[in-house]
Amino acid sequence: MTSPKTLLSAWDLKARKELGQNFLTDPSTAAMIVNRAGISSEDAVVEIGAGLGALTIPAARAAGSLVAIEKDPRMIDLLRTELQAAGQDKVIIVHRDVLRVDFNDIHQQGQGRPLVVMGNLPYNISSQVLVKLVENRHLIQRAVLMFQKELAQRLTAAPGSRTYGRITVMLDYCADVRKIADVGAASFFPRPKVDSEVVEVRFRPPVAPVAADEEFLFRVVKAGFGQRRKILRNALRGGGLEMTPEAIEAAMTETGVDPTCRAETLTARTFSSLANALYRRYDDRNGDGVIPK
Repeated sequence: MTSPKTLLSAWDLKARKELGQNFLTDPSTAAMIVNRAGISSEDAVVEIGAGLGALTIPAARAAGSLVAIEKDPRMIDLLRTELQAAGQDKVIIVHRDVLRVDFNDIHQQGQGRPLVVMGNLPYNISSQVLVKLVENRHLIQRAVLMFQKELAQRLTAAPGSRTYGRITVMLDYCADVRKIADVGAASFFPRPKVDSEVVEVRFRPPVAPVAADEEFLFRVVKAGFGQRRKILRNALRGGGLEMTPEAIEAAMTETGVDPTCRAETLTARTFSSLANALYRRYDDRNGDGVIPK
């Protein structure tokens, strides 16, 4: 593996801070991640942010197929050259922002097999990517993702802690999350200010009670955490749910949720129960049974 510093210099490129580009420098770290992820010839892998190919190449060697998504147009020819040099011509490169990718198309390219998503995610889009993966989990078996340690720790935070939030609840509703590796800042170029952590998100059936309308559940969670300093009753009132204060109060009473608590004290199960109670009481102003989005 050619060092990222040498590669970038040879192609007259520089890492772009706004894209969160910090490239793995140690091939043994990339191999360790692929190994601990359990990638095999049965897997259809999707890599988010392939960059210079440090993770792409060992993952492609192990996987049955691999689609590499890369947003930065400067990296495409470089990545293709590195893959060809490594004898990995089967990799499909998709030049696109992952937030605009249609996972149904990717799923078809993987011959309909459940997807395994991998990637070193920039901090500024990590939460958005996780939301997208949750929304597309019917196509995804699991995700092995590297985050800044601060964000990774939020994913498994306990209710009531300061790091517990919207993403924690969404994942706890439908996935099991476990840490599989630490990766120090010295393993990247340019060197970031913080260490990273690799986690596995393995999707499973949702907790009970299952949401009557999953999109509505996630809107309730978003509303609850949108103004997290407010008590939950007031956060929901101001969260764009378009429900009457009386309906919100009645739903909280039915589910035994203290109106004066805060969102970070509720488990995924409680959020789902509360969302179902709210859903039943929705003030359908249009009379068509459709909840405004």
